[in-house]
Amino acid sequence: MAQKTFLNIRFPFRDDPEGKFVEMTTDYKLAIKSDLMHLLLTNKGERLYMPDFGANLRQYLFEPNDTVGTEGIKKEINTAVQKYIPNLTITELSVTPSEDNRNAAIVRLDYLVTASALQSLDFIELEL
Repeated sequence: MAQKTFLNIRFPFRDDPEGKFVEMTTDYKLAIKSDLMHLLLTNKGERLYMPDFGANLRQYLFEPNDTVGTEGIKKEINTAVQKYIPNLTITELSVTPSEDNRNAAIVRLDYLVTASALQSLDFIELEL
């Protein structure tokens, strides 16, 4: 029986059906998406031995939903992705006010993965 090659922890976290601590992913596209979500949802200083890992997006939770906040969010995301996921190219990044919640913003990040022979396009959306 061939052994699976695990790439990283699957996001969102869930128990592994085989009894391991958390479910792992073997799919390259899901692995990149998980890495990106982990990076964006981590504050700097939270990861051991990597104090500047993360995007510090939670600092914008109670800030006004204006251009200053929007540009700050974009800068944090661009800086973190360039440093920690260099095989990912952001093709479009938008921060818009949420229609459902006037105090929230929707971050949509379209990206291109360029690390393999096959390039793949994908996107994520976060509500802050």
